Amino acid sequence: MTLARLALSLLLICTPFLLSSCGSPLQVQCENGVLVSVRDQKLVLVQKGVAIKSYSISTSKYGLGDQIGSYRTPLGKHVIASKIGQGVPSGTVFKSRKPTHEIIQPNSPGRDPIVTRILWLKGQEKQNRNSYSRFIYIHGTPEERTLGTPSSYGCIRMSSSDVIDLHKRVRLGSSVEITKKSLKIDRGGLVYYRKSFL
Repeated sequence: MTLARLALSLLLICTPFLLSSCGSPLQVQCENGVLVSVRDQKLVLVQKGVAIKSYSISTSKYGLGDQIGSYRTPLGKHVIASKIGQGVPSGTVFKSRKPTHEIIQPNSPGRDPIVTRILWLKGQEKQNRNSYSRFIYIHGTPEERTLGTPSSYGCIRMSSSDVIDLHKRVRLGSSVEITKKSLKIDRGGLVYYRKSFL
């Protein structure tokens, strides 16, 4: 065998390995549930392994972590432990998870309460064991102009219309995974981690 043929044979043998190890993004293993990308400031709803909806969100302006009193967003696997607010009007203000009679319009100046709906998260890993006791929620915010940028105090914020939609689509016990990786959705709805951020 000539040197050129040997080189070509090695290239053909190694090419699939090279493509699989560093060329293609890694598919996210999520059959049903919610994926939250801190890098993208996006929440993706997945059903039967396919992304069916993507929402703009805000995570913490203080960064990532699970320390009590840190106001940071915890990473990792969670479940929805409680769904609160079914049927209340959009913009309803919650205090201690109880709806008040006050309703706030989006982007009202000077106010930053929890509004519309609450999905209370419970951590499933050591890295997020404090999520439930820290009252980490997915919830509505009147500060819709800040969505798409880290601006919360640890929770995952959504617009009122989006959190109403999500609240209808998820169940108690649904999985929620919060990652700092960037996500990519292909034409078929499959979700991948972008290779640049693995």
